Amino acid sequence: MLITILNKETREELINRINALHTDHKAQWGKMNVCQMAKHCTKWNDWVQGKNKPEYKQGFLGLIFGRMVLEGSVKDNSPIKKNMPAGDAFTVKDANIDLAVQKEIWIRQVSGYEHFSNPEFIHDFFGKMTKEQIGIFAYKHLDHHLRQFNV
Repeated sequence: MLITILNKETREELINRINALHTDHKAQWGKMNVCQMAKHCTKWNDWVQGKNKPEYKQGFLGLIFGRMVLEGSVKDNSPIKKNMPAGDAFTVKDANIDLAVQKEIWIRQVSGYEHFSNPEFIHDFFGKMTKEQIGIFAYKHLDHHLRQFNV
């Protein structure tokens, strides 16, 4: 059975892991600190969930390779590999981020996947995704960053 953020138990597990984050957590890989990572994830969830009516567009490389990479990414429960690049829209350089505020937003967003519906969503690399594919990939993305900080 594939792990998906659309599943209640999965959302609860993610929320418990988010709650376990502290400012003293150090990254196992990558350039972001824990506060930047949390902000990255809240920005990403806003995008997936359609907050602020983002403009969705698949990039050129995605048109060529996106579908193939997507199918490989959601076929099993294997985690996202370390050091995958973040899209420019989700890079966070701000050093003054309140982790407690980001955790509160993030938990609210994860809970919001219970009623997820955003038929307009187009991933900038993968392209159009089914609700099921979004659920699997959203879990993998958040799991990737929580594992990045050993949570």
